Amino acid sequence: MDWLDALILGIVQGLAEYLPISSSGHLVIFREILGLKLQGDDALQFDVILHAATVLSTIVVLWPMFRNLCKSFFTFKRDDDFWYVVKILVSCIPIAIVGFCFKDLVENLFTGNLTIVGICLFATACLLSFAYFSDRRRDGKMKTAEAGRDITFADALTIGVAQAVAVLPGLSRSGTTIATGILIGDKRDKVASFSFLMVIIPILGEALLDLKDIISPDAGAAASEVPASCLIIGFVAAFLVGCAACRWMLNLVKKGQLIWFAVYCLIMSVVCLVW
Repeated sequence: MDWLDALILGIVQGLAEYLPISSSGHLVIFREILGLKLQGDDALQFDVILHAATVLSTIVVLWPMFRNLCKSFFTFKRDDDFWYVVKILVSCIPIAIVGFCFKDLVENLFTGNLTIVGICLFATACLLSFAYFSDRRRDGKMKTAEAGRDITFADALTIGVAQAVAVLPGLSRSGTTIATGILIGDKRDKVASFSFLMVIIPILGEALLDLKDIISPDAGAAASEVPASCLIIGFVAAFLVGCAACRWMLNLVKKGQLIWFAVYCLIMSVVCLVW
């Protein structure tokens, strides 16, 4: 991997993490296009770096909301912001189970298999289409982002299950969680913010586990082949592009314009399967 590869993958991650087109799937696609053969710990480490960058961009874009949530939760105010954080924690239960019990199985899925990516992109296209037409029927002529209900604890757990399923490469995490929230009747503007905030804890947890492996006594025997400069370039690119993509996606969800991403995912699904 050279600096240009890292830059391209960082840009792809920054866009695809927020747009409902699957960041993991597109990383596999672009690695195939660029001819990169990252495997095992090298691929996982680079992916974690990119995801950590997009987590930071989420915090920056949603900083006023994030700051208030942290203030209420850590001071035990028991207000709406406190319970909102509790709902986020509830939503993380399914992905935590997957991470602890099926970590090796999940890692084996990220081996550059474009067939799996193509099938999952097709599933993403179907899910986004169902959510779009369900939203139109529910809202009628109003079609406002405020139509629907606030996220409940049951909704948070349901969206969390969707996030756990979306570990499959090609199944968009943001698309799956946002579409699930819309399908069960939550407000579009609320579910978009919730979707972006709920991923912070799992990504940071994965980053800490990866850091533990890097600094372990056995890490020297399996040092990463990815240069530090590439990690830095990928991180910066993913962060800057992620900030712009996050703001863009929040506006798109409020306007109910997810159907165009369903079309894109369908096209990319066909491309992957034909490739």
